Amino acid sequence: MKILLVNKFHYLNGGSETYYFALAELLKERGHEVIFFSMKDERNISCKQEAYFVENVNYNTKMSIPQILKSSLKLLYSFEAKRKFEKLLTEEKPDIIHLNIFQSQLTGSIVDVACKKNIPMVYTAHDLKTVCPTYLMLNHGKTCEKCLNGKYFHCFSESCMKNSKMKSLLASLEAYVYKYRKTYKKLNYIITPSKFHKSKIEEAGITEAPIEHICNFLPVNTKYLPVEMPGQYFLYFGRLSVEKGILTLVKAYAKANINRPLYIVGKGPLEAELKELVRRLNLEAKIKLLGFKKGEELQNIIKKSYCVCLTSECYENAPYSVMEAMAAGKAVIVNNIGGVPELVVDGKTGYIAEPFSVDDLAEKIKKMDSNSIENVYEMGKCAQQIAKEKFSSVEYINKLEKIYIDLCNDK
Repeated sequence: MKILLVNKFHYLNGGSETYYFALAELLKERGHEVIFFSMKDERNISCKQEAYFVENVNYNTKMSIPQILKSSLKLLYSFEAKRKFEKLLTEEKPDIIHLNIFQSQLTGSIVDVACKKNIPMVYTAHDLKTVCPTYLMLNHGKTCEKCLNGKYFHCFSESCMKNSKMKSLLASLEAYVYKYRKTYKKLNYIITPSKFHKSKIEEAGITEAPIEHICNFLPVNTKYLPVEMPGQYFLYFGRLSVEKGILTLVKAYAKANINRPLYIVGKGPLEAELKELVRRLNLEAKIKLLGFKKGEELQNIIKKSYCVCLTSECYENAPYSVMEAMAAGKAVIVNNIGGVPELVVDGKTGYIAEPFSVDDLAEKIKKMDSNSIENVYEMGKCAQQIAKEKFSSVEYINKLEKIYIDLCNDK
């Protein structure tokens, strides 16, 4: 089969891109032909279809009023993406289109083209953009479901998108465009990496397509090395932003008052505030801010840790950070929110804390710290075993190929 993978970023930018590129390799390994559609960017991984990619639009940069107006039209419905996508479909004639993150830069215009060409579409919902204009279901740091019933004006009235009236207005308008053009009703199949996200999309009633929960898989080249004895530090790795709960984690660590240090790996908008909080709590000697790390260097930091703390405070799906920590044989501390607790067995592979609670998270940190090294080692071994079984690429591709074949037969 020839499969067209669609994602707005064509470089490793986050979990959805980890999935996007890992899926491409998995499909090629099974003998399928894979082609791509995305947005131009100097960081892109080169591919034969890049001539069809749309011009880069970054809505996070400062823009003049004329630039905002021009960009806002592209955000709502991109005629450039529509034209280029149609040309790609006409020339390449894919059997299946597998959509990932296409909203904003690529827009629902490409869904209209696929419908016109009668090519089946599978959509992996990596976030909750289908039901929330901001995709996080966060209202100034707190979970919010006001837009779940299709009343997207709440995003604008409460300035949910980056605390900006203009960006919140555009996000609300975008959601209404998708609603009234019935974009999500045109999809043929939706995959959610978590049961939680499946339930939210079903509750919103934005589609008539079958929605199936299939847990994300780890890339085929994932190495399951023998589990080592736990190291000496607690570890957080990921984006330093409000939805990741990093400030709550630092406050909870301070309250736990343990001897093991906390290492923080990553960068993001809260970096300056985080440094100031560490200074104010007088914890510079115990909390190490290591900056952004990747590849083998990051893997070595994970391998030498005592435990990994990934305490998001938003409706995350099935984050690769938790999956990778488990595959490395590490016990994890997570929050009971979104799809994350579906990955962890409380007390056996780690601990599950209450989100937004400094006290409860501090208790879980103390509990993990007071465990014997042998117990934490066993937790890590159990986590790795679950990772091997639950995050299997073989299981994933078997289910996905069946979906593809059924859709092609129905067509």
